[in-house]
Amino acid sequence: MYAILDIETTGGKYNEEGITEIAIYKFDGQTVVDQFSSLVNPERSIQPFVVNLTGINNEMLRNAPKFYEVAKRIIEITEDCILVAHNAQFDNRILTTEFDRLGYSFEKETLCTVELAQKLIPDMPSYSLGKLVRSLGIPISDRHRAQGDAKATVELFKLLLNKDIEKEIITNSVRTDPKKHLEPKLLDFIKNAPTSTGVYYMHRKDGTIIYIGKSKNIKKRLTQHFTSDKRKSKKIQLEVTSITYEPTGSELIALLKESEEIKRNKPIFNRALRKTLYNYQLSSFTDEHGYINLKVEKADGRKKAITTFTNYQQAKSALFKITEQHGLCQKLTGLHTSESSCFSYSIKECDGACLLEEDVETYNKKVDSFLNDHSYENKHQLIIDRGREVDERSVILIENGQYKGYGFYNLNFQINNTEVLKSIITPMQNNRDAQHIIQGYLRRKRVFKIVPLPKETAI
Repeated sequence: MYAILDIETTGGKYNEEGITEIAIYKFDGQTVVDQFSSLVNPERSIQPFVVNLTGINNEMLRNAPKFYEVAKRIIEITEDCILVAHNAQFDNRILTTEFDRLGYSFEKETLCTVELAQKLIPDMPSYSLGKLVRSLGIPISDRHRAQGDAKATVELFKLLLNKDIEKEIITNSVRTDPKKHLEPKLLDFIKNAPTSTGVYYMHRKDGTIIYIGKSKNIKKRLTQHFTSDKRKSKKIQLEVTSITYEPTGSELIALLKESEEIKRNKPIFNRALRKTLYNYQLSSFTDEHGYINLKVEKADGRKKAITTFTNYQQAKSALFKITEQHGLCQKLTGLHTSESSCFSYSIKECDGACLLEEDVETYNKKVDSFLNDHSYENKHQLIIDRGREVDERSVILIENGQYKGYGFYNLNFQINNTEVLKSIITPMQNNRDAQHIIQGYLRRKRVFKIVPLPKETAI
């Protein structure tokens, strides 16, 4: 659990500043579960430059509660939380100093979004909160006011959690949160799980990730894990002491994250998905008459594949659909072995390429139409799908036919801007498994839209 906060102060000498405004959002890793904000009477004057910066003046604070009057609420909302702030050392020092004046020891683990951003989003022109969030397409209002800055920090922290593909943030969070060091209580895990689409991580007591999974309904999937009598499920039930979640909104991003992060983190109960996901591929060749033929064959990384499949039956089923949708010849797609015409010709669904009756150029145009629809080789495009919230969309970037990564953006922003794209995309590995997942998903399911990009937009 995280307490994401922002504090405005009077300014002045070191350790003599007073709090003028505070905002805290309690964040469980996916949603804000509690919040508190208030002006605070610092019982001292505000420096003139601070008044100009924040708009908060002495008159506004005359009737505001003093710090001791809001201290109990601050303790309650930050209980068992890691403090998260933009320049956390400053906010933590101010808060600790105020509690010291009351004779209360306020000690918390902290995470600094400046340091995290410098590590996870290198080479940004500025890491000040205002400039950074604007570069990332995160909306911010009431700049230099506690509530506006804290809200923006929440959105920034969400993005940083997504970019933390090594999972250092959540692993350290589990390690430092004493409430998570409990004996397994599987009903509680199910009760507290979200029903949204995303990736979930099962941890041991020391924070180590032992299993990574994805689901369109995480609560339902955990119910299956914890009610199963299978040997692996029983072992997981014994070892798991905490579960963290990362909502994606998009099932496609959940599939890609699951594959990538299993390979990176190598959880002990994910042995199967460490291996390659596909066993068959669809390739093409031109026969002696000039017709482009399609062929299902065993997957071979040395050969160029149009698309890949998990098993032969899936490949054959997809090829029947492709042949029908594009008016292709079953003989030239390898579905009908014959010295004469194919079966489709006999029912007038083939124009006779099997008998050399259909013009080569006409037939090949139909094959090219399929290739253009189902292959993203050399393409620059964005795959847009649902986001984690109503006003958000997810985006997958394909550049030069390679999967570059994913991100999320607010609907108020244009993500075909090169600089915004560069900053919101979490880089991911482009490998055959990722291509298999993307092509297979687009073959089976619909996304909101696919947006072609001009080459000059490539990042």
